[in-house]
Amino acid sequence: MDLADIDASAWTELETAAAAPQSGFRYVNLCSVDAEARPQARMVVLRAAGRATRSLEFHTDTRSRKWLELSANPHVTVLGFCPQARLQLRLQGTVERHGPGSERAETAWERLPGRTRMTYAGGPPGDECAFEAMDELPELLEEAEGKSRFGVLSFRARTLDWFELRQQDNRRALFSYDETGALSHGRWVNP
Repeated sequence: MDLADIDASAWTELETAAAAPQSGFRYVNLCSVDAEARPQARMVVLRAAGRATRSLEFHTDTRSRKWLELSANPHVTVLGFCPQARLQLRLQGTVERHGPGSERAETAWERLPGRTRMTYAGGPPGDECAFEAMDELPELLEEAEGKSRFGVLSFRARTLDWFELRQQDNRRALFSYDETGALSHGRWVNP
């Protein structure tokens, strides 16, 4: 495979993962920096991916720490690993936040199943729960409460670090993208 094929293959993996819950890249780490300049990483669900724009989409509760962190510093790293393909993808870029009432959040909300919508109706992320056990959930709030807390994170990649673990001769390549998402540079590097 040449570098252009590897880049295309990586984005095909991400596009597939956004539509297939069992995909190895469906859950990725979103890494940001908090107000004290400490790195923060958390698993997020990949909801959409676009090769043409080099973009990824994630959903979040706007009361979460990550939402606040990203308002202060939108630069993030997205890290995924697929054990079946033995492939690591590390993307760096920026996130744009789309809060409740925005067109992007409204469109994404309408596509969510009811059970997923209800995950935004509970208490603020990280707060202590008001119930004793996870199987004794209190009656959930109305769906409208969840909608008022739902946000979309739109990530635009500037670089992709592609790393393939092999029995011998691991392979690694770095890719850069311009403002429009076009591949501007690709090169092989030592693993």
